[in-house]
Amino acid sequence: MNNTPAPTPVAIIAEVGSVHDGSFGNALHLIDTAAECGVDVVKFQTHISDAETLPDAPMPPYFKGEPRYEYFERTAFSFKQLQELKARCESQGVDFLSSPFSIEAVELLEELDVIHYKIPSGEVTNLPLLEAVGETGKHVYLSSGMSSWAEIDAAVETLLRYHDRVTVMQCTSAYPCPYEQVGLNVMLDMRERYGLPVGLSDHTLTNYAAFAAVTLGASVIEKHFTFSRHMYGSDARHSLEPPELADLVAGIRAIETTLASPVEKDDIEPYAGMKAIFEKSIVSVIDIPAGVIITRSMIGFKKPGTGIPARDHAKVIGRRAAHQIPKDTLIKESYLEG
Repeated sequence: MNNTPAPTPVAIIAEVGSVHDGSFGNALHLIDTAAECGVDVVKFQTHISDAETLPDAPMPPYFKGEPRYEYFERTAFSFKQLQELKARCESQGVDFLSSPFSIEAVELLEELDVIHYKIPSGEVTNLPLLEAVGETGKHVYLSSGMSSWAEIDAAVETLLRYHDRVTVMQCTSAYPCPYEQVGLNVMLDMRERYGLPVGLSDHTLTNYAAFAAVTLGASVIEKHFTFSRHMYGSDARHSLEPPELADLVAGIRAIETTLASPVEKDDIEPYAGMKAIFEKSIVSVIDIPAGVIITRSMIGFKKPGTGIPARDHAKVIGRRAAHQIPKDTLIKESYLEG
């Protein structure tokens, strides 16, 4: 009896972020659609402009649509709306997750009674924020997109002072991320370095890197999600659309089943019927008279595999035909003497 516990399913996070563009209706529908695709977690971002950015802070190179301060203010939701988003996630059977970008955001999320946190790449060196998150005692997904090993070490050390419910995620802060920069080797190094679960926050435009990460042991995969890459905002252009997100989920679940299902190669009984159809047997390629010693030139190897197997040809050559064997006949043991 195998008492090995079944592996924990990979957590699949749909990162909505701010792709809703401040529309509460869009946010609700994004939750519904992500849940239909089969994800485990729907993730937002909790921005409080006054607490996290100066009004003249520069915009990232991949989004110049409007100043960050104004963008965060315009797309932020009220506490009541956040409550409703969390309730919508719960009704759809998915976890609500949000990245805090300030200590004030952590306090707000604690009022919502969230069950875990995601530390975004830009906050890894914000140790006061990590301390605030650590003090909650809740599970933490720690991203690493723009940090060195020393910076990640400090972040992990900070969180571990509170508890060890930490998952470290390899991430490359490139939008979109080319395959050459995904860094799956770093994910493996993280597992070895910290002895903690690891995952991938994937900014490529396909699911291939995520699939590879799962085969290497990722416990969580995060991908940006949008209705359409033509939507306005900072993340839509490098996000998955619904059919792609559904494919991500289906692919990961298939990979999990494959990895959890060892096959015994010597158990060939289930393939007996296929072997009879596709394998080769020893047959006569000429009319073989009774009493003749069978030579190699008298036999060939043809389907079906229901006679003497082709691998046993040496056991047939040199024996005498017990009676006449017509051409294209499966040779049976009873047709031979000696």
